[in-house]
Amino acid sequence: MDNLFLRYRRMGMTFPKRSAEFIALMAVSCTFFLFLHTQSLTSRLREMEDKLQPSELSASGLSGNSLLQQESGHSGNNNLNNMYKYLKSTGQMQSLSSYDLNNTRKAGTQILFFNRVPKVGSQTFMELLRRLSAKNNFHFHRDAVQRLETIRLAPDQQQELAEMITDLPTPSVYVKHVCYTNFTEFNLPSPIYINIVRDPVERVISWYYYVRAPWYYVERKQAFPDLPLPDPRWLRKDFETCVLQGDRECTYNEGETHEGIGDHRRQSLFFCGHSHECTPFNTVGALERAKHAVESQYAVVGVLEDLNTTLSVFEKYVPRFFDGATDVYYDQRNSFNKINTNAFKPPVSERVKEIVRRNFTREIEFYQFCKQRLHKQYLAVNLPLK
Repeated sequence: MDNLFLRYRRMGMTFPKRSAEFIALMAVSCTFFLFLHTQSLTSRLREMEDKLQPSELSASGLSGNSLLQQESGHSGNNNLNNMYKYLKSTGQMQSLSSYDLNNTRKAGTQILFFNRVPKVGSQTFMELLRRLSAKNNFHFHRDAVQRLETIRLAPDQQQELAEMITDLPTPSVYVKHVCYTNFTEFNLPSPIYINIVRDPVERVISWYYYVRAPWYYVERKQAFPDLPLPDPRWLRKDFETCVLQGDRECTYNEGETHEGIGDHRRQSLFFCGHSHECTPFNTVGALERAKHAVESQYAVVGVLEDLNTTLSVFEKYVPRFFDGATDVYYDQRNSFNKINTNAFKPPVSERVKEIVRRNFTREIEFYQFCKQRLHKQYLAVNLPLK
C-alpha cells in the first residue's frame, strides 16, 4: 500500500484525505477477511476441546461424595481440590456457609448490575444474559456504544447512573463498563452486583491485540466515521517487542496513574470504585478497597479460566437470573465461542509474561482472591457437612 501511494505521488497525483482514509480502511478490511478462515478453524478447535472436557464435577476432580471421601493423598494441582484441603486443614470447613457468602440477599431491588471488566469474556456473558432474559423472564439492558468510554465517574454522574438503573422495570439486568458504584450513597437500593475476572497478564495481552485488530477499527469507523485511523507502525508493533524495548505502552510502573479508556492494566479498578485512591497502578490501597467491595457487595465474581465452576456458582447464588445458564451456554457454545474472538493475537512467550508479572503482583493477588472466593462459594453449596 505504501508503494502504491509513492507511485501515484511520482506521477503527480494526490489523494484527498478522506479518500486516503477510505483506501486504508479497505486494506484493513481485506486483511480481516483473509483471516476469517483462521477464526473458523479456531472456533472448531475450541468446540472439539470442549467436547473432550469431562463434566463439571469430574473436570474439577470433585463431587459431593468423592471429595468428602478423598484425603490428602489425592493429586493436588486442581484449584478446587487445593481449596478444599486448605479449608479442611485450617478448620474452616465447619464455618463455610453459603448464607454468609451470598450477597444476593443484601440487594434491595431485583436488578442485576454487571459492571463488566473489558477482555474477561464479558461480551460472552452479556450475550448469555440476553438469551437467559427470554428463558427466565427478565428485562435486558446495556449501555450504548460510546465514542469515548468513561470508567470513573464524578459523584453527580454516579448518582445519575444509579438513578437510571434503579428506575428500570424489575426484574432487569443492566450491563456497562464502569467502576463499582455504591447506590446506597445516594439513598438508593443496592442492585445485585456481579462481574468476571481473568488472569491479569493474559488480560492485558488480550487488550493489547484487541485494539489493534482490523475488525475493531472497521466497527469503530462505521460507528464514528470521523475517527482518525491509527499509525500503521503502532498497529504492527507486537507485544513482546513492546515489553522488551521498554515501550511506554508496555511499561507497568507501580503507583503510576494513566487515566482514560486506554489504560486497562488495572482490573481491580472496576471493583475499587471511582475514588482517586483507586487509580494508581498495583498499590496496596487500591487492592484492599477492591477486595472489600468483592467480599461485601458482589453476589458472584466469576473467573474466565474456570468457566464450569463460574456458571455453577452463578446458578446457585443468583438463580432468578442464571437458572439454566450452564445448559444454555453449552447447548449454544458454537455461537458463544465466536463472540469477540481475536484470531490475530499471536502467542506470547513465558519469558515475556514473567517480566510483566513482576509488576502485576497486587493485580495477581486480587485475581487469586476472587478465584478463592468463587471456590469457597462452590464448595459451600456442593459439600454439605454431615
